[in-house]
Amino acid sequence: MEKEIARLEKEVAEKSRVVSAAAGKLSAQRKKIAKRLSDAMQKELADLSFPQAVFEVSIVAKDGADMNNLQATGLDEVEFLFSANTGEPVKPLARVASGGELSRLMLAMKCLLARRDQVETVIFDEVDAGIGGKAAEAVARKIQELSSHHQVLCITHLPQIAAWADEHFMVAKQVVDRRTVSNITRLQVEERVMELARMLAGENLTDQTIAYARELVEFRPSRQVS
Repeated sequence: MEKEIARLEKEVAEKSRVVSAAAGKLSAQRKKIAKRLSDAMQKELADLSFPQAVFEVSIVAKDGADMNNLQATGLDEVEFLFSANTGEPVKPLARVASGGELSRLMLAMKCLLARRDQVETVIFDEVDAGIGGKAAEAVARKIQELSSHHQVLCITHLPQIAAWADEHFMVAKQVVDRRTVSNITRLQVEERVMELARMLAGENLTDQTIAYARELVEFRPSRQVS
């Protein structure tokens, strides 16, 4: 039994050295890529009219000498840090980002990782929260960029974003036999114009609003597939 214990202790020590070496190599690679990811995300966020936002990757390595610190993901604790406003310190992304900010951060990251991941369909819900005008156009441009190699489903209330889509579906609720039922309708060109006009001005449509909605549909940028 003593010989068996000694053999097993030697085997554990050898495997510990192998695992520690692998964990150290993983940590080194993470530190290299963390700076690249942070810089790339800053550029993507600036393209999304989010130039004041700060994105950082925090990597805290534990003491590799203690095998109890090793986990399936290695020795490091990795966390994304974020600040949406100038002068505010970065804090854990999961605790400080709003729903709209998270959507835009995900959009930025998906554009970076799109050609490497295995996900074929991306869904954005309320990616337009808290934005408008120039920022909305920037978000629409990024979504179209992503849609050149992924299927993208985008739920939006902004006509500036909806106008960039290849297909426009309207979701509406109605009460049938005292039950709420949701319906989805694929809009044809003229229906799409009227829906964009309604998104712009509510139910009180004017000729000017309809003309602007038609312009959004007719003059949206053409797809550029790389």
